[in-house]
Amino acid sequence: MLSPHEFATLMLVKDSAEQIADRDELDALLERQLVAMEQLGGGAVLPCVTQDGDSLLRTLARIH
Repeated sequence: MLSPHEFATLMLVKDSAEQIADRDELDALLERQLVAMEQLGGGAVLPCVTQDGDSLLRTLARIH
């Protein structure tokens, strides 16, 4: 089960990954394969939501 902070971080990654700083919650999301790190041009690396992470967010939106 994800903590409220981990859910919030997952939503932030989906909506504004470029504004995510190093957060402890990212490690938990990476471990659960809900987020992956994407290599961008110029050497930048940003988190992105995986298919599993997107599925979880869509399910959560339907319940809420």
